[in-house]
Parts: sequence; structure tokens; C-alpha cells
Amino acid sequence: MLKRRSIWKNHLSATMVLMVGSMMLQPPTFARKPPASVNKVTAPNYYIGPGDQIQIAVFGYEEYTGQQLVLSDGTITLPLIGTVIAANRTPGQLTKELTLRLRRYLVDPVVNISLVNLRPIIINVGGEVQRPGTIQLRSVTNFASNFTNPTATNAGVNSLQAPTVSSALLEAGGVSRNADIRRVVLKRYSPTGNSPTITINLWNAIFSENAPRDLILQDGDSIFVPKVRPGDALDRRLVARSTFAPRTVRVRVVGEVKKPGEVDVPPNSSLSSAVAIAGGPTDKAKLSQVIFVRLNDDGRINEQTINLSNLNDNYQIQQGDVLIVPKSKTSTALDFMGNLGGPLGVLLNIFR
Repeated sequence: MLKRRSIWKNHLSATMVLMVGSMMLQPPTFARKPPASVNKVTAPNYYIGPGDQIQIAVFGYEEYTGQQLVLSDGTITLPLIGTVIAANRTPGQLTKELTLRLRRYLVDPVVNISLVNLRPIIINVGGEVQRPGTIQLRSVTNFASNFTNPTATNAGVNSLQAPTVSSALLEAGGVSRNADIRRVVLKRYSPTGNSPTITINLWNAIFSENAPRDLILQDGDSIFVPKVRPGDALDRRLVARSTFAPRTVRVRVVGEVKKPGEVDVPPNSSLSSAVAIAGGPTDKAKLSQVIFVRLNDDGRINEQTINLSNLNDNYQIQQGDVLIVPKSKTSTALDFMGNLGGPLGVLLNIFR
């Protein structure tokens, strides 16, 4: 029995010596688990593209850590593994690809990718906006945060003014008076073509406490603003005061105002405000019979005579409206007599 114990003890001692010797001969490994904050993959639904600047961090391997600019062919280059296609991949997908390739050369690599600079994005805005078509949007500042899924919380954004739905609508000139902002459609870009479609109720953003998040856009997205359905009622004055409305609309004010011509007025302005922005009426103006001309949605021209004597009305101005401020008959007669020669004309000009 004693002999067996001695043999077992010697065998155990020899095994431990071999294990210690093996550990001493092994080079130090850096494959330690980083803190959770370092291992966090950012921007899960953002598709990387040419012009994006990304930060790659491989924990414990400084030679693989640094910033990379995605080239025009959509690639980046790393030591040993060479060229990697980054375009049309999310940071999470690129992280998995780099991890698989680095495992051939490194022990248990832990890869983290974040976005540093975003390329300008090209999106399409159609429907009831002032300037429908393709627009380019830029991010205002740098960031290293997560672009969120449309249904997730918008956490981790660090001082980034990234392009959003509202900024895109404003860049497109704002919504028209016929826009149904309760059914704005956002179609997400996807390289596979099976992009999701999201319906956004922007009316809640200005009318309800349950306001939707202002979704962050990405390259290739499309926004469509439908026309309000017949019989649906929206408070157009409230919409005109919102950030989705154009900053100004252009109307023409002619006749007896101090600055006749086209003027830019806020979309929630009244007819009287348009007259005021045109410099106000002259002393010859007949404000009780201002002619108001508007082109209706059906193509017909509507003409009304409006009394603006108190420079106060309940009309809401629209793009393309025309106001004609006539001259009073009294002033016309005085003008005629003032043009006469002799003492009478001189006297009238003095007292006008």
C-alpha cells in the first residue's frame, strides 16, 4: 500500500512539473475578456458603406486596433488577413467576419467595432412635400454610439446630430398643406431587398404626449408623405407651426403696399401679416376692399374681396396666394389734381 502511494505521489509530482513547465514555455496570451462596455457592438442596423470611418479594437492586440476609412470599393485592410469587404454589412456582421478570420492567427480574439464618422447619406423624399426628390444629408458631428432599431430605445447617442425623418422633411422644403402627417411611410434600405416599412404618426409629435421618436435615417432610405384623405380633418394651423412645415411660403402682395412683390412669410401667417411683411399699406391704400386670389387644389381660381381695415383676419396664407391692395378713389382724385400745374397742384402736394 505504501509503495502504491509513493508511486502515485511521484506520478502526480511529475505531472504538475510538466504542467508548470508548459505554462512557463507558453507565450503570454492577451485573450482576456474585456469589460462589457468594450465588447459592445454599436449600430446594429446601420449598413457600413464607402466613406464611413470606423474604429476597430481587438482587445490585447494593438496592431489591429485603430481607425479605418472604408474605401470606394467598400473594403478595409488589416494585417495578416488582408482585404475585407465592409460595405453593406452592419457593425455586428463585420465584427463576426473579423473574429472568424483573426482566429486563424490569434488566440480567442475579442473584436469591437464602432462608427467614428458617417458618410453623407442619399435618401428619397416623395409625396406631399414642397421639393420632392433625392436629397443628401450629413451628420453634424462625430460619434461612437449605436444606431438603433426603429422599435428600440435610442440609447447611447453621444452628441450626434444624425439625419432624422424630421430633418429630411425640412430639407425637402417641409410638408405641404395637404400632407397627412399621421401616415408618413419610411422604407428602410436593405441590401437583400426585403426592407421593412414603418408607418410614422408625426401628428402625435405635435399633438399628443405619446410622441414617436425621431427616427435616424441611413443611406438608401425612402420617405413618402401621403395626401390627406377627403373628409379627414387636421388642424392646419397647428401643422403650419410645427417643425415639419416649411420655414416660409412665398406669396405675392401688389398694389398699395410699401414693398410690393413676392414676399416670404411664415406658413401660419394671416393675410394681414403678409401685408405687414410687404412693408404695410401706403396712405393711399383701400384696405376695406383687398382682393385675395388663391389657386385651389382642383385647379380653379378663387377670388374674394376681404376687409383688412383693422389689419386683422382669420385666414391662413398659402404658397402662391396673391393679395391686391387697391387705391382708394379719394387718393386717385387727389393724384389727378396733384398732377395739375399751377398753384392748385402745388397746394395739394403740400397738404398730401
